[in-house]
Amino acid sequence: MNRHWTAVADHVDAVRRYARAIGRDPVHADDLVQECLARALSRPRDWQDVRDARAYLLAIVRNLHVDDRARWRDAALVPIDDSDPGLACAPEQFGRLLLRDLARSLRALPEERRRLLLLIALDGVSYQEAARRLDLPVGTVMSRLSRTRAILRRLMDDESAGDERPQRRRAPDASCKEFDRAHATVTE
Repeated sequence: MNRHWTAVADHVDAVRRYARAIGRDPVHADDLVQECLARALSRPRDWQDVRDARAYLLAIVRNLHVDDRARWRDAALVPIDDSDPGLACAPEQFGRLLLRDLARSLRALPEERRRLLLLIALDGVSYQEAARRLDLPVGTVMSRLSRTRAILRRLMDDESAGDERPQRRRAPDASCKEFDRAHATVTE
């Protein structure tokens, strides 16, 4: 039996590679490997005629895969209309797209605003601690944070608008110099 363990251990990597090559996904490949090793080690009398342990193990994997394919093919198909609506999963794309848009919007912020926002929102630092770290008055931290959140909301709205709805033109943040100049020339 000890000889069988050694023969199997020497070829586990080859068995794994072969199972991943023919399996439908990594989980199925792992199942094939596990079943192959269990069969090979549970039948020591089959090893008496084995000349090439690697070929023997790969043949077991292939036969298991062929048997599984026959089971998949013969499995009863259930019409979609008859399935339980509670089994449906919510789409995951929206969350990923939202995170992508958030990352883009954060990169669009000026460095000092992004640093302040991440310090408070992500690190959970209090306004007083953020003011101390950035060497700013607490009121300045609060007002900059408020403006930064408004800019981030606007950027997120613009990012997520896409083709589904027309993009709204919003006035830039009141602290922007370009907006103040444009507003002054229009009102004159």
